[in-house]
Amino acid sequence: MSQKELDLSLTAADKEYLLKQVEETIKARLNGDDPPDDVPESEVLREKRGGFVTLKKSGELRGCIGYIEAWKPLYQTVREMAAAAAFDDPRFPPLDIKEWPEIEIEISVLTPLREIDDPEIIEVGRHGLLIRHGSSSGLLLPQVPVEYGWSREEFLAHTCMKAGLVSDCWRRSGCRLFIFSADVF
Repeated sequence: MSQKELDLSLTAADKEYLLKQVEETIKARLNGDDPPDDVPESEVLREKRGGFVTLKKSGELRGCIGYIEAWKPLYQTVREMAAAAAFDDPRFPPLDIKEWPEIEIEISVLTPLREIDDPEIIEVGRHGLLIRHGSSSGLLLPQVPVEYGWSREEFLAHTCMKAGLVSDCWRRSGCRLFIFSADVF
């Protein structure tokens, strides 16, 4: 990976700003208020970047949605994904105001995707993984295999299954593998 891909350049102030945006966006929606609409001073936060917002309750997943690729400025991506993770993740009912005090927030800011030919390049805990085969695709963030104690092959298999594919699809012709890194906070 290039230095640009590895260096996400987020300062402690940038991270604090993004976490505050997630909190304010979700609280506003829960209270029927307008979400934040300020534009940050930080140039890094105005760059187009992919990102995910993950919500957990008692250590268990409660919502996780994001943009794989850089479609919008990072601060907008985080605001939109905060609302989506809280209220639009199809795996969960919309967040209820009673749950809010128990919610833990995690943000993952992604580097650009890089297609690879050799699965041995994948480093568990460092790389996230996107697998595409035909019209199917599945993505797992870098922290997921660490949380479950998976090996590289298990990580590949679970990413295939998330895409709705057979677990060894990654070995087949026509299957495309992409890696990325993430600043997770």
